Amino acid sequence: MNGKRRRLLLAAIDPMLEPGEQVEVTTIVNLSSVTVPRTAAFAAATAILSGGAMAVIPVPTPMYLGMTDRRIFIFRANPTFARPEEHLMTIPRAGLVRSEIKERVLNSSFVISAPDSEQGLKIVFPLAGRKERNVIAAALPLAD
Repeated sequence: MNGKRRRLLLAAIDPMLEPGEQVEVTTIVNLSSVTVPRTAAFAAATAILSGGAMAVIPVPTPMYLGMTDRRIFIFRANPTFARPEEHLMTIPRAGLVRSEIKERVLNSSFVISAPDSEQGLKIVFPLAGRKERNVIAAALPLAD
């Protein structure tokens, strides 16, 4: 994450921080991944329906993730400008666990969840975000 994006994200997080809370890491992530077969099928279907005039490929919306020593903040990233657009959620870190890291050619991911919950949040990191991914993974214990 470049300096301008980081400064804008920190400015958005700052009013939400509790006394003594410090930001440990900031990064750009995707919260849902689009699989290659699904993308190819969608592109083929739109090409057929438009008579070959166009093909549409779905792209996940990039998100900003900021992790403090107590919470994880998620913001929708503006695709044109380098600023966070909308605060989507805040997740307390206490009790969170993560799955094993899944490595892929262009990205990597893991799922965070509460141990007593069946729901999880899949976080997909771009290739350039491996350093930040490792910091977040080290802060969250591995699920049993």
